[in-house]
Amino acid sequence: MNDRMTTPWGELALARHPEDPRERLRAWDASDAYLLRHLAEQGTPLSGTVVVLGDRWGALVTALARHRPTQITDSWLGQEATRANLARNGVEPGSVRLLTTQDPPPERIDVLLVRVPKSLALLEDQLLRLAPSVHADTVVVGTGMVKEIHTSTLQLFERILGPTRTSLAQQKARLILCAPDPSLERPVNPWPYGYDLPEDIGPLSGRPVVNHAGVFCADRLDIGTRFFLRHLPETRGARRVVDLGCGNGIVGTAVALADPQVEVLFTDESYQAVASAEATYRANGVPGHAEFRVGDGLAGVPDGSVDVVLNNPPFHSHQATTDATAWRMFTGARRALRPGGELWVVGNRHLGYHVKLRRLFGNSQLVAGDPKFVVLKAVKRG
Repeated sequence: MNDRMTTPWGELALARHPEDPRERLRAWDASDAYLLRHLAEQGTPLSGTVVVLGDRWGALVTALARHRPTQITDSWLGQEATRANLARNGVEPGSVRLLTTQDPPPERIDVLLVRVPKSLALLEDQLLRLAPSVHADTVVVGTGMVKEIHTSTLQLFERILGPTRTSLAQQKARLILCAPDPSLERPVNPWPYGYDLPEDIGPLSGRPVVNHAGVFCADRLDIGTRFFLRHLPETRGARRVVDLGCGNGIVGTAVALADPQVEVLFTDESYQAVASAEATYRANGVPGHAEFRVGDGLAGVPDGSVDVVLNNPPFHSHQATTDATAWRMFTGARRALRPGGELWVVGNRHLGYHVKLRRLFGNSQLVAGDPKFVVLKAVKRG
């Protein structure tokens, strides 16, 4: 949905990426607007190095483009939305520096604006990475919807940066106001986090997994993936397998260990996830060949070039529950699969993925199920 956001500096036309005329979710919310109003009303000097962390679809850096900010994001889709929104609003290319959560941060930060992420771990990791660049005069303002800001959120700012307080709520949004204290003794960054997997899960039993902050279930094996690992397809004879939405790469690594002849493509729109998948793969010393790609699902993968796609699709986009991501993943898989190729999906039983698969592929087979999860297979017909 292309929508217009009113800011103290005029109206902006904004959209998510990929742009979909049927999409009813906006590319900004009340917390973005509240932060921008606060900066204007307080006359905050937006000079020096301005860093915007977690700007979901580029609304903040587009509004502040005249101050040449740096955006730091974990989302490839968010970064692409930012590029499109900057162009949509006639911003000169190069006005905004685009970094990922895996890139080295700026050496000095004079203004730090934080759109609070859903993942507390990602916030912890990023604040610890940015803290050495913050000085006593750095302006630090966080923003989020009231339901996204908890006592634990404020404690992170307090523990890593300095004394912290919150604003009154406006339109169910709240600001976090922090006064940096460079003398603080900060904790050691616990990320990335590694542990050994449990037994009885197939080729990866007892083996190491590596997780960067923000990856789904980074501190334990989630029950859906555990179920999937027990029902993975036999890939003998397959040339190319895709771990679609790879997260920490457990599924693709298990396939590669079981069949070193297969080439595995790990792909996710999260930079943290793909870094985790590569670290997990390397930690297990897999002898085969793998490719690691950050992007929008299977976009860029040639039609009919894949034998098997393995997928545990997310059903949330930030705080919103939506099946748009799963539908895009399934559609991309059907295009990329060769005739006779297979899409294997694990999901909560109540999500009804079998209906979508039948619509797209004309077939859907239940491979395994328990009271909570199902593993489904769809075959691309010639």
